[in-house]
Amino acid sequence: MAQDKPDPCSFIIFGVTGDLTHRLVIPALYNLAAGGLLPDKFCVVGVARKGITSEVLRRDLMTGLRKFATRPVDDAIAEQLLSCVTAIEADPKDPASFDTMRERLDALEQARGTGGNRLFYLATPPDAFLPITRELGRTGMLKENGMWRRLVVEKPFGTDLASARALNKALLELLTEHQIYRIDHYLGKETVQNILVLRFANGMFEPIWNRNHIDHVQITVDERLGVGHRGSFYDTTGALRDMVPNHLFQLLSLVAMEPPVKFDAQSVRSVKAEVLSAIQTQSEREALHNSVRGQYVAGKVGDAEIGDYRSIAQVQPNSTTETYAALKLTIDNWRWAGVPFYLRTGKALCTKRTEIAIKFKHAPFAMFRDTPVHQLSQNYMIISTEPTEGIELQFNTKVPGPTINIDGVEMKFRYKDYFKVEPSTGYETLIHDCMIGDNILFQRADSVEAGWQAVQPFIDAWRNAGADGLHTYAAGSEGPAKADELLARDGRSWRKLG
Repeated sequence: MAQDKPDPCSFIIFGVTGDLTHRLVIPALYNLAAGGLLPDKFCVVGVARKGITSEVLRRDLMTGLRKFATRPVDDAIAEQLLSCVTAIEADPKDPASFDTMRERLDALEQARGTGGNRLFYLATPPDAFLPITRELGRTGMLKENGMWRRLVVEKPFGTDLASARALNKALLELLTEHQIYRIDHYLGKETVQNILVLRFANGMFEPIWNRNHIDHVQITVDERLGVGHRGSFYDTTGALRDMVPNHLFQLLSLVAMEPPVKFDAQSVRSVKAEVLSAIQTQSEREALHNSVRGQYVAGKVGDAEIGDYRSIAQVQPNSTTETYAALKLTIDNWRWAGVPFYLRTGKALCTKRTEIAIKFKHAPFAMFRDTPVHQLSQNYMIISTEPTEGIELQFNTKVPGPTINIDGVEMKFRYKDYFKVEPSTGYETLIHDCMIGDNILFQRADSVEAGWQAVQPFIDAWRNAGADGLHTYAAGSEGPAKADELLARDGRSWRKLG
């Protein structure tokens, strides 16, 4: 994490009473406070649609912090942080409430000495993004006159290409691109950020990071949890929309991007957008051929019994929404021509695992032909973010003894073993970057739209196919068996997760 001290500012949270604020935002602010990384002059403004007093809000946030903190809570630090929390009522359906909010913010900033710098955090459902932003724009609260004003937008950023374009267009009529921070908590993970360092700060990797040496890439984001109580949201979203254009494509872009000319936001975000734009846009027929979708039925994940997806409250009884998605993509550029990228993500699976597995091409076997060695083990680099953060290399070595026998071995690096750091939420770096104005880890409009452009054929093909091609899998399994065929027909297989 960068050690810059942010400018004085107000941190204004819309949706302050919601789950995201309690689970991630406030614990992240606490961790920043504990690390001395919040501004000296700082205030938190919690915006709710219904009236809540500052005192009640502080107690509520303290309860949430004790429940969701990633480390033991120091009462003095927590009380100092929460003492600067003020509750304000505002609802876009009541425009006058935003005029009142502006007046209260002006007075609060005078008292707190925050200099008019404001970070607006939309921890709200997506349908509230534009109504809130329009009211902030109408009241002049987004104008930068010698101070900065920034807007943090959570995912999902659109539901398809058309809606993403419309949302970008509407936001950019109210703010400039440098004011918008489209946040993806995956990019707050240390191992994800380390992909750039791994590739570009080590002379041993980048020379072989291309189609001449890499056979294929697998990106996996598997979850053990089912949909739970989110049936209404999930049944209109599904695994593809929920995970691929944001989380998985962020991982893909970091692995596949070209070296930026320098390490700054403009350069890094440009090469990330370029590689997403280079993903081949498939026809609907190609999309059906190069994808598998599944939906879980009753099963057991560990010791927990999980029922059919369709039995969840607010899920349609004949729903064709996928809880598992696997895709084969190709990138049409010089570096990656002919190298397939296989992506998979799903709910209620046997393992919680997020990893990038880079499969290198086999070394020539000729010199071992007259030895007892029948085949060489596969060479992988595995970049893991969950359940543990680290990097693993799988390579071949000689088994001790008088004869030539070769076996595959693993070399593992784990962050927790090497760096003695406190556990974090993954939001600390991102929130800190918002405060210091570094948007290198945040998506730009063109990157968002390029991601949806690549995903749109699968959305259309699956919608038109209906129930045809929707495969079931038991909760607690590795997913639909059909997903194995996606690689098997290319003479490849998914890496076993353990």
